[in-house]
Amino acid sequence: MQEGIRDQELGSSEVDAEPFQQTLAAEFTRSGIGLHTGVSVQVRVLPAPAGRGRYFARTDLPDVPEVPADINAVQDTTLSTEIGRDRAKVRTVEHLLASLAGMGIDNARIELDGPEVPLLDGSATEWVQAIAHSGIRRQSVPRFTWTVLEPVWVRDGDAFAAVLPAAETRFTYGIDFEVSAIGNQWHSWRRSDSFADELAPARTFGLLHQIDYLREKGLIKGGSLDNALVCGADGWINPPLRFPNEPARHKLLDLVGDLSLLGQFPIAHVMAYKASHKLHTQLARSLVRFRP
Repeated sequence: MQEGIRDQELGSSEVDAEPFQQTLAAEFTRSGIGLHTGVSVQVRVLPAPAGRGRYFARTDLPDVPEVPADINAVQDTTLSTEIGRDRAKVRTVEHLLASLAGMGIDNARIELDGPEVPLLDGSATEWVQAIAHSGIRRQSVPRFTWTVLEPVWVRDGDAFAAVLPAAETRFTYGIDFEVSAIGNQWHSWRRSDSFADELAPARTFGLLHQIDYLREKGLIKGGSLDNALVCGADGWINPPLRFPNEPARHKLLDLVGDLSLLGQFPIAHVMAYKASHKLHTQLARSLVRFRP
């Protein structure tokens, strides 16, 4: 046992209801435009053997190099999370990974013929629907869980991300924007709650006054009013919202995707306030030494 963490066999009252690893029952394919690259990409998600984890394969590159969906593979966190190994990189992985983890898929091979996971409608709904349609297959290898016994924090000014001891896995997120249509919002999600209903529909969002600057920096080339909510000084440019606190729910969705890079979520309360992909992944890195 390492300091701050307790390893457990599955089957205790603190473990998720499903004690065994799971994969997809069948493959599925989706296509779309990448948020930052603007490149059209096709993604094929397939079942994977127990113990293999979630990983990407770049089918457009020689020898189809693989990139593990692991926190140690993170290479960039500028307005999305990018992972890579050697010459292969995959950008904006958080929504798809959140969907797989949130739906209980431990093992999956994700093939794509380009550098960025498609944004689709800006939420995780289409990924979740594809997973549900494909079905989930229970595997023979048990899951192992880990429990946080002491607080772990990272911060940047008044922004922070933290993991606190708790009896169940829970995520809480707070945001605070000067734009009055967003303002201060919070949302909390328990691992035992429905990911499909609570988080998946929440879309990515941005501020109108930042769009030109970000495009000059070579970002959000694929962003549009069809795949992102945009908020101006006078309110939302493309309403209606799916939830009153949709921006906070989407940030929580991002956090779930980034923390999924640990493989399994810890039994703990994960909290973030005004955070970012950078802080999310810094928090995950600080927990790597505790993983079983």
